[in-house]
Amino acid sequence: MFEPSKSFTDLVVWQRAHEFVLDVYKVTKTFPVEERFALCSQFQRAAISVPANIAEGYKKLSKADKLRFLNIAQGSLEECRYYIVLSRDLLYINIETYNELVGKVEETSRLLNSYVRGVVSKRFGESMD
Repeated sequence: MFEPSKSFTDLVVWQRAHEFVLDVYKVTKTFPVEERFALCSQFQRAAISVPANIAEGYKKLSKADKLRFLNIAQGSLEECRYYIVLSRDLLYINIETYNELVGKVEETSRLLNSYVRGVVSKRFGESMD
């Protein structure tokens, strides 16, 4: 039987997105200081947007509202995918870190897409609790 979640923090997709944010902060600490207010800031804000929008959409009452916030999270995740490519091409991260980050983006994307499909198919209750 489906056990409703009590909080957005119970959602595996939110948990993975949050872990990704922590990884982005760890990695961007190693970037050149001149990137602090450029790439680091943009990358961090895009990463933060993913779990923040999942959280914000969690308690929205209408399907359309939920899907709007989840779509924003999907867009931010793709933005992060670009920042990972850029970081690799600028030689700010090595191929191992690149592969780890891409893997986390892909996992989070799969989970987010599954969550969206659940909302669309109404597998989850209107309040997502």
